[in-house]
Amino acid sequence: MLLEFDRPDRCIIGTVGKPGERLFLLQVAQGNRLAAVALEKQQAQLLGLRVGEVLDQLSELGHDVPERREPADMGPLDAPVEVAFRAAAIGLAWDQERGRIVVELFSVDVDDETDENSLVQVLLTPTMARDFSARAELVVASGRPACPACGQPLDPSGHICPRANGYRGPLFT
Repeated sequence: MLLEFDRPDRCIIGTVGKPGERLFLLQVAQGNRLAAVALEKQQAQLLGLRVGEVLDQLSELGHDVPERREPADMGPLDAPVEVAFRAAAIGLAWDQERGRIVVELFSVDVDDETDENSLVQVLLTPTMARDFSARAELVVASGRPACPACGQPLDPSGHICPRANGYRGPLFT
């Protein structure tokens, strides 16, 4: 299965579920087509970071790229949220001819009909890519609150803080 989005209306990182149990998704929409690919938290974080770094490099090379800023779109995922597959590998490139960043997400499993991995390919303008990068950073960081003593994420069930010698008290839950 190949899903290509060459002029997406929207491409975002979003989550489903409560902090500590979130499912990270890359969701892309173009016209009446909608696709979502499940990602690991680290994949979402690194993809957002790398897209931002590529944009910064393009800017240094003289391309017209927007500066880092707050994302314009912090809305929820579009419904219905139907996951096409879980990403096993992610590709990132600059298409000089089109002036777009290309994001490719490959599935873990091979499609029985085609004997190939599924692929979602998204071409982002520099402006869309900048918003994508900024939103990914915010979404990944908006999970569990940090412990005020050690800075590690607090679990919903409590927190054993190394700075408090393992004490689990009201300050750390």
